[in-house]
Amino acid sequence: MARPNKRTTLREVAEATGLSTAAVSYALRGKHVSKETEERVRKAAADLGYEADPIARALASGRTSMIGVLAGDLQDLWQQQLMAAIGRELLAGDRYALILDAGGDPARELTLAKQLRDQRVDGLLVSPVDPSAEGWSKIADAVPVVSIGDALSRARTAGEVLFDNRAGIDAVLDYLRGLGHRRVTVLTPTGPSTPDRPADVYVREAADRLGIEVEVLPCAQELGEATEVGRRVLAGGGGKAGAGNEAGGKGGSGAPTAVFCFSDSIAYGVYAAAAEASLAIGRDISVVGFDDHPVSRVLTPPLTTVDWGLTDIAKEAARLAVAAIEGRRVRRKRILCAPRLSERGSAVRVPGA
Repeated sequence: MARPNKRTTLREVAEATGLSTAAVSYALRGKHVSKETEERVRKAAADLGYEADPIARALASGRTSMIGVLAGDLQDLWQQQLMAAIGRELLAGDRYALILDAGGDPARELTLAKQLRDQRVDGLLVSPVDPSAEGWSKIADAVPVVSIGDALSRARTAGEVLFDNRAGIDAVLDYLRGLGHRRVTVLTPTGPSTPDRPADVYVREAADRLGIEVEVLPCAQELGEATEVGRRVLAGGGGKAGAGNEAGGKGGSGAPTAVFCFSDSIAYGVYAAAAEASLAIGRDISVVGFDDHPVSRVLTPPLTTVDWGLTDIAKEAARLAVAAIEGRRVRRKRILCAPRLSERGSAVRVPGA
């Protein structure tokens, strides 16, 4: 039996089995040995209380089995769900996710990415707040980076799992236009420091093409802040308290007939604001989300939103990261996720349209 105050060494396992330390190391990793030898070595290691020294293993292999996973903003419930799914995918391959939250701040995100690089993570999965930031280039040169959502336009990444935002936005605005909506407020988590993110550009292009008037407003994904923005929008004030524009429906004089939220978490704030104002979602105001979080299905009414296939996103992102770390070639390094509009009860036809 191993002494409780001393870590059992690989050499001791080798002596117990009559094998070389190299053969024992291979057996514990399930490589280059027979199944019988692997089972014999694992039994001996268990009997002796052997545990691999992670520091020694990292020094020997140059790998830590740690993969940095950098979330754009974990106030977004869908991103929480995605990060958890990625962690499970990596763990299934004996790799571990070190999940950090950028909090919607592009400068903070780059700082965290550099820290993960300096801590020698094997790879980095990132949901970029500012995909066009120059700092991504040096980080991607030092560690394999897989981008999720938007492409890093100035960096050479190991892989990309991208959302077809243009198709998603077209699907939502086409749908709303078909219901007679011509005045739509779009709430985006994009901050003032990154005003040209692809989705924000696409929504203006689509609105111009369809002849829809859109107002694009920044909105935090935290429920209280999203509710406050929702109050102003439904009162006809847009993003500014006390402001007003054209005549609207049962909300304020300039209220939109529909609100398109770039995350379901933001839509929950609009639901809360509508309840405070005694407005009925799906009757007095239409609301559409953009990521199909499970909570959206149990709202009253259920939220019409866009399903991006979260499970596949997590699998593909983890696959690309592991392939890059192991130096394996893959057929497709760019995966484009197609949207699917889930029509429920939160968006309805404009009366008389």
